[in-house]
Amino acid sequence: MLTASDGFRSIGEAQKAIRGGKTTVKAIVEQCLRNIEELDPKLNALTAINKQAVEDAEKLDRLDSAQRGPLFGIPVLVKDQIEIAGIATAFGSKACKTYIPEKDATLVFKLKNAGAVVLGKTTMPDWAASWFSTSSLSETTKNPYDLTRDPGGSSSGSGAGVAAGLAIAAIGGDTGGSIRLPSSFCGLVGVRVTPGRISRNGMSALVQPQDTPGPMAHTVEDAARILDVIVGSDESDPETSVNAIAPLGKSATPFQDAIAQPSLEGRRFGVLRQAFGSDEGVLRVLDSTLKTLEDSGATLVDVQIPDLEHYKTYTSLYVTRSKSDINDFLAARSELAHLKIEELHASGQTHKALDLINAFVKGPSSYMHDTHYARQLTEQTKFQRIVASIYAKSVLDAIIYPTCQLLAPKTADILNYRHTCLGYRTNTVIGSQLLFPAASVPVGMAKDHEHPDDPELPVGLEILGLPLREESLMAVAAGVEAACRRM
Repeated sequence: MLTASDGFRSIGEAQKAIRGGKTTVKAIVEQCLRNIEELDPKLNALTAINKQAVEDAEKLDRLDSAQRGPLFGIPVLVKDQIEIAGIATAFGSKACKTYIPEKDATLVFKLKNAGAVVLGKTTMPDWAASWFSTSSLSETTKNPYDLTRDPGGSSSGSGAGVAAGLAIAAIGGDTGGSIRLPSSFCGLVGVRVTPGRISRNGMSALVQPQDTPGPMAHTVEDAARILDVIVGSDESDPETSVNAIAPLGKSATPFQDAIAQPSLEGRRFGVLRQAFGSDEGVLRVLDSTLKTLEDSGATLVDVQIPDLEHYKTYTSLYVTRSKSDINDFLAARSELAHLKIEELHASGQTHKALDLINAFVKGPSSYMHDTHYARQLTEQTKFQRIVASIYAKSVLDAIIYPTCQLLAPKTADILNYRHTCLGYRTNTVIGSQLLFPAASVPVGMAKDHEHPDDPELPVGLEILGLPLREESLMAVAAGVEAACRRM
């Protein structure tokens, strides 16, 4: 595995060292920048570096303890989908490589205000439109566990960068699975919240009702620390009104409180075997994980979602919405308003392996003009009720299944179209198209039986929660993580 030999891997560890006078924010940031300089030429995980990172760190070091925020001194990476003032933000597209926002996205402002140091922007496919890293701007990114493989997408560089130790944590974006899939492939914890829990202001759209940013980190605790900072209402994003409908606990740290005592005792999990697939390595890890969960006090109940493939097909909104949602985002920025996604595609300015873009540029100019849209929304409501009924009938805390039915793919197999976005066997679309929150937690390592001489690869377990119940979801994730660490 390609990984940094020096540097901190958790927020708590880094902050303890700072408080104890064993290091400084500047020293931590400089080490991360050295790691980037050494490893990123091999990984290709970053699109831009914050040239003021050391200066930002020095400013933080001058603060007294009363002025330090909850993410004080923590170096983070941010997906290129999210705007940062003064740093090139291209959304994975070479057509936007000169675009430099004047204003931070809301969540970037919150990160900085909490004391985090943004190190730079991370790679992604054009407009977040793939399960893989293929980008007209950055080409492909490597998986630190095996450099011949892809880290997953669309938060490709965020996953690869954190796994390799280029930063302690990262922010990704998730429409159909773009936080959870690279987290699974890179051995990280990745969390998708209910859309609207976190502001999307300053984040490019793919399917606006499904889009959400979120954390990618080594541990559930670090993900919880980040959620405590970035979740909340924002007048710039009306969807964040859900935080008024279902407010979190009154504590300033509701997510950290939720995971304080991780346990699976008395938990009930629905096991969705119809989503397990047939990969030998993945199945072996799942068998071991299920036994571990039972041994740790959980009750497992086999469940089935009727007509799952039907609902996955008929609640997919990419062809209906992505073209107009991306174009609306571009039109709202004077520097980018002359661009349209269908014209970028027609002129060869999107990566050739992006079959999802090939499909959705043929979609309507406005989703409101699509005669299928009403049916899709109706099917989505049915899908939500069916799955919620499974929770109610079996009194479940969560439904579990592999984040992906496959291990991280070979980059060559992506470029020669053996694997395509539209046909890929990721399970992440289940939560996304339900608009439910979900987390991917690493539960083991597996061999690719087609390539037995290759290194072992991470396997993630997806934990599906109920809408606006992220605290419960994180508590379950912490319990699963603790149980698997005792394996």
